Amino acid sequence: MDAGLAGILSLFLILSIMCFMLWKNNWKRDQLPPGPAPWFLLGNLWQKDVLPLQKSYQKLYKKYGPVFTVWLGPKPAVVLCGYEAVRDALVGHAEEFGGRLVTGSEKKWRELRRFTITTLRNFGMGKKTMAQRVQEETQYLVEAVADMEGEAFDPISSVRHAVSNVVCAVVFGSRFSYKDQAFLELLGMMGNYSNYFIPITSPVPRCTTPFLASCKLKNFIQKRIDSHKRTLEPSCPRDYIDCFLIKSEKGKSTSEDVFSDENLLMAVFDLFGAGTVSTANSLLFFFLVMAKFPQIQARVQQEIEEVVGATHAPSMEDRVRMPYTNAVIHEMQRSQKGQIENFPRAVTRRTEFRGYIIPQGTAVIPLFSTVHSDPKHWKTPEEFNPGHFLDEKGEFRPNEAFMPFSAGKRMCPGEGLARMELFLFFSTLLQNFTFKLATDPKEMDILSLWVDYQNKGPYCKFHLIRR
Repeated sequence: MDAGLAGILSLFLILSIMCFMLWKNNWKRDQLPPGPAPWFLLGNLWQKDVLPLQKSYQKLYKKYGPVFTVWLGPKPAVVLCGYEAVRDALVGHAEEFGGRLVTGSEKKWRELRRFTITTLRNFGMGKKTMAQRVQEETQYLVEAVADMEGEAFDPISSVRHAVSNVVCAVVFGSRFSYKDQAFLELLGMMGNYSNYFIPITSPVPRCTTPFLASCKLKNFIQKRIDSHKRTLEPSCPRDYIDCFLIKSEKGKSTSEDVFSDENLLMAVFDLFGAGTVSTANSLLFFFLVMAKFPQIQARVQQEIEEVVGATHAPSMEDRVRMPYTNAVIHEMQRSQKGQIENFPRAVTRRTEFRGYIIPQGTAVIPLFSTVHSDPKHWKTPEEFNPGHFLDEKGEFRPNEAFMPFSAGKRMCPGEGLARMELFLFFSTLLQNFTFKLATDPKEMDILSLWVDYQNKGPYCKFHLIRR
């Protein structure tokens, strides 16, 4: 065969493969929900009018409806917008929309999740003992903040440390001093690592080596796992790691390698990271909102004084008697964008949904920000309005379209702890301090202030004035 004929055959083969891929892509598109036309192989990745979704979803929603498809390279992703579509998928079709995109056994992941939830509950998750632990940590945080004596500072390090100590007490069986520089450095790495995956509306300083940060975090965790192995007393488990190691010993006779050393490392990595960064970021956003709206801050402080007083620390029992504070916390969670939209789900089997066929393994992206701004369920969705959670008598009123911890099979397993931390840290700090930004935000909206804070711009420092 001469070179010319070989070249022609090679070209024919390449074109045939490309035509087949194009045909297969078009066949998939015909079954999936409508969406912007993808480029061959690249999908919508380089189309600025499509991605990132946080910027373009309103236009896409208006054109294609509450369920549409975008293409991440050659792979489709079904996007869900608005309360009805998100609830229909995650709750009405919970099993089908409860899968993960990552590789690995779904059965093993579900077993690990059940074990984690049960173990956390056994160590007080959502119970009075855990509330007392959080209350103790809030006092350490108050002392650390008081040491600043009203000087302008960025509270991110102190807040992360406090929230992380609650998680550490459950996972590692110990807390860390606020002056522990090695632990502070680790928390900074954790924040940078998490920020690398958070989609926001403008660029923020990101860890340029997320792999290095991940390795250091895992090394830190592995050292504590090794220490636990050396000191393990099966009759008296101290924390989550001990419980996992005991379960691992019991399960060695089975063929399923669910409770392996690798899974322990990753489970602790996830608990440590998710249980620290998301809650700490929410609290920092809360304080930014209070500084932006001093009249709302003053009203919260007034309710704290009336219900709790100045000498007693707020408790979970006080929350039912503090409807305005509770409403403000819920409204701040509603207003914070992008907290649970980082990692897509996947359908667990071929699924018919709203007249479309979604193949097994297809990525699904529920946009919870569209749930929290759905005009059918929120009177003034674009405004910060605690009245969204108050009835005519000023009593707290829940809203079914409130999903800050996701919904369905993939709800956040730490929801109970997070709710507890948000209330106790927030109310205790406002009992003791008034938050004021070091630089006047003037007419900037909340989300612009939050982006500026993440960028470490002019509005990242606070004065915490002792009351």
